Amino acid sequence: MKKYIGDKKFYLMVLSVAVPIMIQNGITNFVSLLDNIMVGQIGTEQMSGVAIVNQLVLVFNLCIFGGVSGAGIFTAQYYGCGDQKGIRDTFRMKLLLSLLITAAGLLVFAFWGTQLISLYLHEAGETGNLEATLLYARKYLRVMMVELVPFAIIQVYSGTLRETGETMLPMKAGIAAVFVNLILNYILIFGKFGMPALGVEGAAIATTISRFVELAIVAGWTHRNKERNGFITGVYQSMRIPGGLVAKVLVMGTPLMVNEALWSSGQAVLMQCYSVRGLSVVAAFNISSTISNVFNVVFIALGNSVGIIIGQLLGAGKMEEAKDTVRKLMFFSVGGCAVIGICLSVFAPLFPMIYNTTEEIRGLATRFIIVSSACMPVYAFVNVAYFTLRSGGKTLVTFFFDSVYSWVVNIPLAYVLSRYTGMHIIPLYFICQFIDIIKCMIGYILIKKGVWMNMIVKET
Repeated sequence: MKKYIGDKKFYLMVLSVAVPIMIQNGITNFVSLLDNIMVGQIGTEQMSGVAIVNQLVLVFNLCIFGGVSGAGIFTAQYYGCGDQKGIRDTFRMKLLLSLLITAAGLLVFAFWGTQLISLYLHEAGETGNLEATLLYARKYLRVMMVELVPFAIIQVYSGTLRETGETMLPMKAGIAAVFVNLILNYILIFGKFGMPALGVEGAAIATTISRFVELAIVAGWTHRNKERNGFITGVYQSMRIPGGLVAKVLVMGTPLMVNEALWSSGQAVLMQCYSVRGLSVVAAFNISSTISNVFNVVFIALGNSVGIIIGQLLGAGKMEEAKDTVRKLMFFSVGGCAVIGICLSVFAPLFPMIYNTTEEIRGLATRFIIVSSACMPVYAFVNVAYFTLRSGGKTLVTFFFDSVYSWVVNIPLAYVLSRYTGMHIIPLYFICQFIDIIKCMIGYILIKKGVWMNMIVKET
C-alpha cells in the first residue's frame, strides 16, 4: 500500500499545484451554475438555447486547449531544464496556433451557426418551444462570438504561466473574471440599476466583458514581472520560431489538437443523440452537467497537475520519481473522486429544485446527476491516464486513447440506442458513460508499460 500513498511533503507539493487550479475552476463552474440558474429563471427555452450554444462553444474552447497543449508539453519540459528561450518560442507557437483556430471558429459560427443549433431541436413530449429556443440560441451565439478572441489569448498566457510554476496568478485572474461575470449577469439579464433587461444577450455580454478583464489581468501581470517571467522579454519583437521546434510541436501537437477537436465534437454529437428524446432531455442534461462540473474540478485539476508535475520531472530526467508520482496521483485522484461522487449522489435531488422549470425536467436532471456521480472514479482514472501519456509526448497514443475511442465506442453506441431502441434516456446515458471502464483498462496497461517516460526536449 505504501507505493500508492505519499508522505506529507508529496501531498503538499501536489496540492500547491492542484489547489489553485481547483479553486479557479471551482469558482468558474460555480458562477456558471449561478448564470445557468439566472437564465433558467427566464424560461426553459432560454436555458436550452444557451445550453446548446455552450456545447458548441465548448468544441472551440477545447480546440484552443489542444492547440496550446502541444506546445505546452515542451514548455513544461523547457522549464524543467531552465531554458527561457525555449519557453519564449513555445509561447509564440501557441499564440499563432490560437489565432488560426479562432479565425476558423468565427468562420464556422458565422456561416453555419443556425444549422448547428438546429441539430439539437427535436419534438418529443410537451416541454419547450423549438422556434423560441432557436431564436434565443442565435441571439446568444451572436454575442458569444466576440468572446472567442480573448478566451484564446488567455489560454496562451495562463497555460504558459502554469507550466512555468505560476499557478496563483491565473487563479486570481479567473476569480476576478467570474465575479465580474456574476455581477454583470445580474444587472444585464434582469435589467437592474436602470439597465435594460437583455435576457440571454445580457448573459453573453457579461461573459464577454469578464473575459477581457481576465485577459487584462493575466497579460498585464506577465509583462510587468519580466524578472519572474523571463520568457516574455522580447516575445513580440518577432514571431520567429526555430524550424526544428515547429516541426516537433506540429508532429507531437497535431494529434493532440485533432484529438481535442474530435473529442469535443464527439461530446456535442453525444448530446445531439440524447436530444433526440426531446427538449426536456436537453434542459435536464444542461442542469446535470452544470451541477456535475462544479464537483468535477477535483479530477480535472489533478489531471492538469499530472501534466505539469510529470512534465517537469521528465524534463529534468527523473524517470523513476515520475513513475512513482503517477502511481500515487492516480490513487489519490480515484479515491478522492469516489468520496465526492457519493456525496454528490446523496444531494442530487436538491440541486434541480433551485431551477424554475418543470417537474419532468427536474426528475430527469436528478437521475442524470446520480449517473455522473457513480461514474466519477472512472472519469478520474481516465483523466490521470490521459495527462500522464501526454506529459511524455505520446500524443498519437492519447489521440487513439481519447477521441478515437469516443468515436468508435461511445458515439456509435449512443446513436444506435437512441435511434433504434425504446430504451429510457437514463439507462441509455449510464451505458454510454460507464463503457469508459474499457478505457480505464487500456490506460492502466499503457501506464504500466511506461510508454510515456520520455524526455522530449533533450534534442530540440
